[in-house]
Amino acid sequence: MKYLNETIDSLNQKLASGEVDAQKLADETIENIKATDKDINAFITVDEDAKASENLDFANKLAGIPVAIKDNIVTNGLKTTAASHILDNFIPVYDATVVSKLKDAGATIIGKTNLDEFAMGSSNENSYFGAVHNPWNLDKVPGGSSGGSAAAVASGEVVAALGSDTGGSIRQPAAFNGIFGIKPTYGRVSRWGLIAFASSLDQIGVLTKRVKDAAEVLNVISGADEHDSTVSEKAVPDFTKALGQDVKGLRVAVPKEYMSDAVDEGVRKAIQAQIDYLKENGAIINEVSLPHTKYVVPTYYIIASSEASSNLQRYDGIRYGYRAKDTKNLLDVYVKSRSEGFGEEVKRRIMLGSFALSAGSYDKFFRQASKVRTLICRDFDKIFEDNDVIVGPTTTEPAFEIGSEVKDPIKMYNNDILTISANMSGVPAASVPAGLVDGMPVGLQIMAKRFDEESVFRVADFIERNNKFYEKKPAGLED
Repeated sequence: MKYLNETIDSLNQKLASGEVDAQKLADETIENIKATDKDINAFITVDEDAKASENLDFANKLAGIPVAIKDNIVTNGLKTTAASHILDNFIPVYDATVVSKLKDAGATIIGKTNLDEFAMGSSNENSYFGAVHNPWNLDKVPGGSSGGSAAAVASGEVVAALGSDTGGSIRQPAAFNGIFGIKPTYGRVSRWGLIAFASSLDQIGVLTKRVKDAAEVLNVISGADEHDSTVSEKAVPDFTKALGQDVKGLRVAVPKEYMSDAVDEGVRKAIQAQIDYLKENGAIINEVSLPHTKYVVPTYYIIASSEASSNLQRYDGIRYGYRAKDTKNLLDVYVKSRSEGFGEEVKRRIMLGSFALSAGSYDKFFRQASKVRTLICRDFDKIFEDNDVIVGPTTTEPAFEIGSEVKDPIKMYNNDILTISANMSGVPAASVPAGLVDGMPVGLQIMAKRFDEESVFRVADFIERNNKFYEKKPAGLED
């Protein structure tokens, strides 16, 4: 079973009519992953014993649908590694809330997807289990950190996958792989069971080829959770109700900072074509400014690294995970286990965060970054007083060559400049395919007010219905 031409609705109809058997669908999905993934490396673990639920109620659209889970989201009895050596033998004893909700809806958890270690990276090269390859060009990166989830969907291995987004880790790989990816409002979806990177920025979201598929998955995983005090108790709307609408009268803000010369010319042209299409169909386009955009990268990396250094203290070689051998005392266990278990990028961020939180640096770095974050939030609040959505490119360039940037941390960090702000301010944001540049996909980013995912879906669906990018097939999969 390849999913390049399938949707959740089409599969649901086949399952409900008896044309397709849920267990056979799971088995065929596993066989296709085995055949396809040798070139992609999208999966760390495939559950070869995955069993479809019995007595499925096909009124639930996800009943019997195989879904992939990013490998930093815990799954009961199924290895969860966060793509790190330090957790490469970790088997959780409970499911994350989002996984429980998928199972309750009848979905089949088919496996765990590759990522940058502990979700720290923008290319999916920082994985203990090797780099993921972009299905559009196997020599290119798929983006990160949810590159495995994005590549699994783009290559037709699954119809939907969960990812996490701390600074663009769903939207950037969605753009690079020519699929749809949404990071909902911070607090819309429970983070219980998500292995923490930066707790005030992390959010679980969805990657699919079609906008409606993502809306149907988000319907299931959203909502209050007694295990997570940061989740909103707001009622969850039916996100599919936002689809099929026009954009007449919609107020669309385009930040001038997002369309500057810092963005690849081909990307700018592709995005401008989509903005022009919105205008032709009655949307009101307003040029605006996000003046603190130039500060988002250093602000983000101070805050995210500081939170990461705190969250990753628990990996000490004592309670679970990797433990170094030939240790002579307790300090030896800590130092050797962490030195051998963590990869280079994770160590870099732990050190950066520990420095920013140190007694002599806290006021100069972390406190100042927190103040700038407040200014970034105010920028968004001001724009949303007069606009319904903000649009622009998701990335500054199309997918780059594997190995071309991974040795330059500063250049790699700057890849996130257009996506970070949505995490800093907690607003919902998505990337929808906007076309091809030099044979590689690029994405249009859409952001809206907090808890207004409907506007994001409305615009994304309108763009998708026009360009029908989902009909294009990744060139890297051609024989």
